[in-house]
Amino acid sequence: MARKPRTELVHGGTRRSQYNEVSEAIFLTQGFVYDTADQARMRFEAAGPDEFIYARYGNPTVAMFEQRIALLEGAEDAFATASGMAAVNGALCSALKAGDHVVAGKALFGSCLYILQEILPRFGVEVDFVDGTDLDAWRAAIRPDTRAVFFESVANPTLDVVDIAGVVEIAHAHGALVMVDNVFATPVFSRAIELGADVVIYSATKHIDGQGRALGGVVLGTKEFIRKTLEPYMKHTGGSLSPFNAWIMLKGLETIDLRVRAQADATLQIAEALRGHEKLGRVLYPGLADHPQKALVDRQTGSGGTVLSLDLKGGQEAAFAFLDALEIVIISNNLGDAKSIATHPATTTHQRLDDALKQELGITPGLVRLSVGLEDVEDLIDDIEQALSRC
Repeated sequence: MARKPRTELVHGGTRRSQYNEVSEAIFLTQGFVYDTADQARMRFEAAGPDEFIYARYGNPTVAMFEQRIALLEGAEDAFATASGMAAVNGALCSALKAGDHVVAGKALFGSCLYILQEILPRFGVEVDFVDGTDLDAWRAAIRPDTRAVFFESVANPTLDVVDIAGVVEIAHAHGALVMVDNVFATPVFSRAIELGADVVIYSATKHIDGQGRALGGVVLGTKEFIRKTLEPYMKHTGGSLSPFNAWIMLKGLETIDLRVRAQADATLQIAEALRGHEKLGRVLYPGLADHPQKALVDRQTGSGGTVLSLDLKGGQEAAFAFLDALEIVIISNNLGDAKSIATHPATTTHQRLDDALKQELGITPGLVRLSVGLEDVEDLIDDIEQALSRC
């Protein structure tokens, strides 16, 4: 019997020990014991699906998380990593070699940009950047030697949306892999695999944990890519997820559907309440009815997500005054948390971008990114409005 996603989020991938525990067990071990030397030899030659060698290679708790998130995403397989950036680095570096060409959307988180601008070129990979929302720009940039394309499906922090199916059609016509950083779309609203993406990447630190407890990441794709391209790179370079953090992510998946849908509903209410506010030059939220990409959002995810951005007319001074005046919303640089979080991207998450690129991407001095949590939405609106009145 086919199970619905919310059921798989509670039960999918469960492995029970001989004790038949209700909650998934934490196999907090770095290694595993063999009955004989020959059994050890055979396992190193070809470990079975329920056989493990070393925690860097795989672990029962980690495997449960990988199976469960793959079921939710609709992917053949998944590999869990130590952080979201370990997932980005692993996906790119395992698939690329000297002489390859990559095309990337230019609206990227600072650490992703560092990998593409600084690390990959050191090893002979050529990278070009384009406006991710412009399909003509993708067409012009992709070449016969383009091995992969990489982009944030929803850009951080301006929330511009990339047409996944459109980029897939262009990239696949040239034989290029499509790699999608899908954090803002969330696994709940994701249709990236269905739309043709080859590799989907999440920082599990965000919505998957959802409670600010632990770092983690995951790469999803075909079994061929995950086990033959990514896994050898990750297990030998050491970016795998710890069993304890995998257990935290498993617990997060049990409630992610409920949390993210409630957060997205609240984010839309806040965006609608603040639209036209006298202190704001822009309210950026792709779920708003008048957002220029609303039709694409409806096709691609069906939701504007859990994050909105506010552009204060008074620039950085007003943005800092606003942040300092918030009483419920906390100042931090995470997102997807049960607690509402605000940050100033130009001086934090995107501070390493030069001023010209910030201006081009719309990361203005007055821009504040707001990740909406699980507090009462009326309390959040009241808090934001009182903070705006004081800046």
